[in-house]
Amino acid sequence: MDRLQHQVVERAQQEAELARRRYLRVDPDNRLVADQLEADWNHKLRTLRSAQEDYERQKQKEQGLCQAAQRDKILALATDFPRVWNDPHLPARERKRMARLLLKDVTLHKTEQLLVEVRFKGGALQTLELPLPLPFCVQSRTRPEVVEAIDAHLGTHDYQEMADLLNRQGLRSGDGRHFTVSIVSSICQNAGLRSRRQRLRDQGLLTCKELSRRLRVRELTISKWRRAGRLIGHRSNYRTEYLYVEPTPEQTTALKARS
Repeated sequence: MDRLQHQVVERAQQEAELARRRYLRVDPDNRLVADQLEADWNHKLRTLRSAQEDYERQKQKEQGLCQAAQRDKILALATDFPRVWNDPHLPARERKRMARLLLKDVTLHKTEQLLVEVRFKGGALQTLELPLPLPFCVQSRTRPEVVEAIDAHLGTHDYQEMADLLNRQGLRSGDGRHFTVSIVSSICQNAGLRSRRQRLRDQGLLTCKELSRRLRVRELTISKWRRAGRLIGHRSNYRTEYLYVEPTPEQTTALKARS
């Protein structure tokens, strides 16, 4: 603010000096023009004197308000500002208030890049060159590491477990959402990944109907044994189907003996 106020005084000095030179160069016999230039010179001198008085008054006021301790506290804000701005618990409305207090205006020029001119209320100007934002259809694509994680763990985790795992790792969907069962399923379809059911079938797991025929028991019995922990069953999708590891002959005999 001191620098800006000083610039006002300097401009007033330049204009007063220019008016003085114009008055000195005029022909004295041309009284009409001379009187006009003299009046303009006097006006510029009064403007200069007013600017100087405002500058001195503002300077004295700032010196009275800003003591050493206060000055140190204000300067410390420059160090604290990034920490406060990046605080994840800071509400968006407070960031907006901070921006309004600091920024005077922001001008954008869109060419091959995005040229950003940020003008601060203290008079500073900062220019940034940023790449153009990608189209939404590109931004919303699922990141490759997410697809790779799903492909790597889908054989050992169902869709709900897969969604919980991705969320714990801090990953998000292409549009920034937390993962759900439907989002994981949609990613598998769009990326052309083999479904969890296909992976379990490739490992030799059987459906409830297939296992009931091999063991010659009802499907309800198979489900009962799974819930009791006597059969190993894996959820094959995000619905209710389970695929089963076929028990050995000894395990089959034990199952039927306990029924």
